[in-house]
Amino acid sequence: MRRHLIAAALGVLFCASGIAQSTAAESSPNFLFIIADDMGCHDCGPYGNQQIRTPHLDRLARQSMTFNRAFTATAMCAPTRQQLYTGVFPVRNGAYPNHSRVKRGTRSLVHHLQELGYRVGLVGKRHFGPTKSFPFEFLTPQLLTEFVTRKADQPFCLVVASNHPHAPWTEGPGDYNGEKLQLPEGFVDTPETRAAYAAYCSEVTAFDDEVGESLELLRQNNLEKDTVVIATSEQGPQFPAGKWTCYEYGLQVALIIRWPQQIQAGSRTDAIVQYVDIAPTVVELAGGTPSKIDTGLMGASDGGRGFDGRSFCEVLRGTTGKHNDWVFGIHTTRGIIAGSDYPIRSIRDGRYKYIRNLNSESTFNNIVTEKDQETFWRSWEREAKQNPMAAKFVSRYLKRPAEELYDLQTDPWEMTNLANSPEQQARIKQMGRRLEAWMQQQGDRGITTEGEATLHRSRKRRKQATADERN
Repeated sequence: MRRHLIAAALGVLFCASGIAQSTAAESSPNFLFIIADDMGCHDCGPYGNQQIRTPHLDRLARQSMTFNRAFTATAMCAPTRQQLYTGVFPVRNGAYPNHSRVKRGTRSLVHHLQELGYRVGLVGKRHFGPTKSFPFEFLTPQLLTEFVTRKADQPFCLVVASNHPHAPWTEGPGDYNGEKLQLPEGFVDTPETRAAYAAYCSEVTAFDDEVGESLELLRQNNLEKDTVVIATSEQGPQFPAGKWTCYEYGLQVALIIRWPQQIQAGSRTDAIVQYVDIAPTVVELAGGTPSKIDTGLMGASDGGRGFDGRSFCEVLRGTTGKHNDWVFGIHTTRGIIAGSDYPIRSIRDGRYKYIRNLNSESTFNNIVTEKDQETFWRSWEREAKQNPMAAKFVSRYLKRPAEELYDLQTDPWEMTNLANSPEQQARIKQMGRRLEAWMQQQGDRGITTEGEATLHRSRKRRKQATADERN
């Protein structure tokens, strides 16, 4: 059910008395992950959006370090969550199509923290498998207070995985006026678009309410000082250029991390980090050694079974403002609802984004274009018949060239493709070689790997895909 995850727990919490306080040492803090579901990085106050109400995220950011350049490697729920929990990129861990599962024997952050003496629980959205690779203690909202206070001398990790603002956009305060909202760049301005965006904004506010409830759970139990809070947005929403793409609106994520007296409150960093960096960072903060972790998967860059990511603890400590030079992206359309065969790979540095569309002759389709679930796409197609700019935006989503290059400093919404610019050819070759090297290290064989995508989905989803193909 789509509801606030923590509200029921707070009803119990306010009536409780004599709750034990945490005595976790600084070397073994608690962890609270708060994860949105399909929320654009810039669709909240800490990232400059003043028209969407996110007061709890705003307050959290004032107490935290906010990452200006944090990324997931794929803008789909199951691959994103499984790379977050494993510290391993999607093709190497096996969960690269949507509704997928990691390879048998994969070990996740749950195992690593349990071995360091932690209790690890999750409430809300799962979207991962198999359970042996993610042996969370699955909780209901009514059990959260009991979970965080169960043993004062044993640290915990709690994941609050919201369903907001994933479509359908039907919850939240419902008081946003689409006519008064400023639409993101690249949106076709129609009444239907404005109505859909207003509904989405309302869902973002609903997620923010859950952030407030989650933080209140810590405050009421005197757990704030001893708990590292990690709030993040997962990936972009299912508007064009967001979810299911390798554009910034899809891959860039909000990442806000608080640890009182350990991380400078109100700080921001331009360090480039990826979701696969979070697991090794948490292991190090918990007192473990990331380089000694066994993920259960061969193929790490050093030839072993370790993480793909690296700890960014020094960034959190403020001793450096740099981390990665490059981040990578992958999209597998096979496995999404109404998806076409349109694989995408990307690489980004501090300024430029290079995208390679492996089957650019095909048309890019998904639930937005084929089913118009949120009832705005048909208005884009209608407007495109008479408006050249609308036609450009529609065409850009459905048909793309084999290569794309964007200067994100001057073109943050990736509107001007520089791939054919003579002065950019050396850069394209350099970034292309780095992308190919990463793919080779990951065992990503491009089109061949795409053809194997259905083998990594759950049995139920494989049967459904076969039925869809027959129909």
